[in-house]
This record gives sequence, C-alpha cells and structure tokens, in this order.
Amino acid sequence: MRLLNRTAGRLSRHRRGPLAGLAVLLLGLLISGSLYTAFAPAQAQSQASETEKIAQGKELFLASCAFCHGKNGEGIPTVRPGYQIGPPLVGTGAAAVDFQVGTGRMPMAAPGQQAPRKAVAFSDDEVDALAAYVASLGPGPAIPNESDYSIEGLSEEERQEAISRGGQIFLTNCTACHNFNGAGGAMPRGGYAPTLHGVEGKYIYEALLTGPQQMPTFSNGNLSPDEKRDVIAYLGSLEDAPEVAGFTLGGYGPVGEGLFVWVLGIGGLVGAAVWIASHTTRTTKSKVES
Repeated sequence: MRLLNRTAGRLSRHRRGPLAGLAVLLLGLLISGSLYTAFAPAQAQSQASETEKIAQGKELFLASCAFCHGKNGEGIPTVRPGYQIGPPLVGTGAAAVDFQVGTGRMPMAAPGQQAPRKAVAFSDDEVDALAAYVASLGPGPAIPNESDYSIEGLSEEERQEAISRGGQIFLTNCTACHNFNGAGGAMPRGGYAPTLHGVEGKYIYEALLTGPQQMPTFSNGNLSPDEKRDVIAYLGSLEDAPEVAGFTLGGYGPVGEGLFVWVLGIGGLVGAAVWIASHTTRTTKSKVES
C-alpha cells in the first residue's frame, strides 16, 4: 500500500513538473500531424486535379469558344443593340456546357437560328474540363448524377407510378412543342423542337434544368428533381411501348394522319370513282351500238 502511494506521488510530481506540459504539447502535435498526413493529401490531390481540369478547360475555351462567347465568357455583342454573337456564359453552370457540347450542338458550324445535334467535337474528358471552367466563372446548375434521372433503384410499382406522373407533366408542359409522343415539331421563326427519341436521360434532365435555345427553363422551383426524373421515365416508356396501331406516320399526330387520309384515303376513293364511272360509260355505249 505504501509502495502504491509512493508511486502515485512520484507521477503526480512529474505531471506538475515544467517538462510535462511540453511533453503533452509534443504528443498532441505528433498525433495531429499524423492525422493530417493520412487525410490531407487526398483532399489536396483532389483540389489540384480540379485546378488542372479548369486550366485545361480554359485552354480549350480560348481556342474553340472565345470567338463567340468572349475570352472570359462575357459574351460578344453585335452592332445591333440587344443582340449578341454568343451569349454570356457566366452563371450558366456545368450542366449547360455538358448539354451543349456533349450533344455536339456546340461549337456551332455556322451561325443559325438553332444549333442542331451533330457529332461531338470533344472527348468526354475535354467536355468535363470545359464544364469545369465555365462553372468556375460563376455559380450555376451542376451536371446531374445518374440517380437524379434514373428509376433503376425503384420497385416495379414505384416505376409505374413515376411513369404515370411523368406522363401527366409531359402532356401538360411539353406536348405543345415536342408533340404528344416526343417526336418534335416545327416552331416559329425557323426554329424547331427536336425529337426526344433516343436521347439520353442525362441530356433531357440538363435541358429541363438549363432551358437551351428556345426551350423554357424548368428550374427545381418549377419542376422538382423527382418530377424531372418522372418525365424522363415517361419518355423512356414511350420507346419501349409497342406500336399496336400499325404505321406511326412519324408520330406527328393529326398533321401526318390528316395528310395520309387526304392524299391516300380520299385520293384513292376519287380514283376508284373515276374508274367505275369510265367503265360504266363504256358498257352503256357498247349496249347502245349493238
């Protein structure tokens, strides 16, 4: 018992000694330094990688996009007030760049009313770099994750409910331009609503989020992320649905169907009537002559 008391007393005297505080401080620095060494390099490496990506994107932007959008994405105005060669990109976000460049709409081959989808001019890494650079110019919508626009993780019942909700949203907001089944159609002043058949879900989500060209912007305040996902699910169900009615005639609705009826339907009836009338007249003449 006396031995324990003596040992405790010695430890107590050492803790109160002038070197005890220094030893504790050194131990704390050693532990914190070890933790920093373990976790900080990954974060620093990630920041360095993002910085390199932005630098690469700036080089691509200056070479391919600055002629229309300005060296700093400020846009270039024309002599005509209120018009620009290329709109400003500050605040458009990475999602707008990923949509325009990822679908080949940008860079445009020539000025026009609307940029059509064409072969992509950049690799995936270059598209990501351009998106990162434009995102660094100002805050804007980010590129969505697959979980934002896919219903793969839902049960069958939840999928059907999502498709049903998406159909109602699409018929209410989108059919005036994209037609009832997403086949697209003509727009005023030389524009057009492109077909949505075969378009990746990511690009449909980005188009809803950023409103490219003549399309209105459906921000998360207008359509929630889940509602955007439901619209994409509905469009996907249209591609999987069988065409039970036979010829789709392009899926343009009353226009194509009306043209078919007038040209082939009524035209065929008129031709049949003319044929019957001509043969009836010949038969009557033959009977009179005999």
